[in-house]
Amino acid sequence: MDPGVCAMELLGVFFSIGAWICSLVTTTMSTWLTLSTDLLPAESYELGLWETCVVQDLGILECRPYDSLLGLPPDIKLARILMCVTVATGLLGLLLAIPGIYWINSCNQGPEGLRVKRLMKMLGGILCLVAGILGLIPVSYIAHLTVMRFFDEAVPAIVPRWEFGDALFCGWTAGFLHLVAGSLLANITDLPHTLYQIYIYQYTLSCIFLCSGFLTLN
Repeated sequence: MDPGVCAMELLGVFFSIGAWICSLVTTTMSTWLTLSTDLLPAESYELGLWETCVVQDLGILECRPYDSLLGLPPDIKLARILMCVTVATGLLGLLLAIPGIYWINSCNQGPEGLRVKRLMKMLGGILCLVAGILGLIPVSYIAHLTVMRFFDEAVPAIVPRWEFGDALFCGWTAGFLHLVAGSLLANITDLPHTLYQIYIYQYTLSCIFLCSGFLTLN
């Protein structure tokens, strides 16, 4: 096995682990948006997907979860759903990619076993790419809405405005790491060949099932 390919596989797995941890942290953080005002300089506010928090000047943090799912704003609902799907997709891709790398003895080391391992690794890479795209959508959408509301001229200048929180930057980092990990694991140059192999494998299984059913009927 080419040492360069092994290094790419390990980097892909490490990036995938880091991306999944960042996605999970982003989903649970309460600092998607922050707000502070001159009227109450001793307090600042934080808005997350699951709760809102008040941070006092003495370091006291008081958080309150949302009362109802149906009463949430549409952007928070969308971000919740997509981030949960991102975490699940990234975890599935990681679970497929780890046994698919060459240094993990998960399958027979013969030609058939290596083909299965390669297929698992590339499927894990594809799922990482999907997780990266899904994770960037809610973070970028919330950031877009925040910018639009911040510069809304219809709102008086004295009204305080929400600003970017740490969770948005963590989410962008997670999406970027997922895309890098997916590119390393899926090996974009071999992707069409892998998809062709998946199609041939499915077609062969279908033919076997059809033939066995036909023989059973006869």
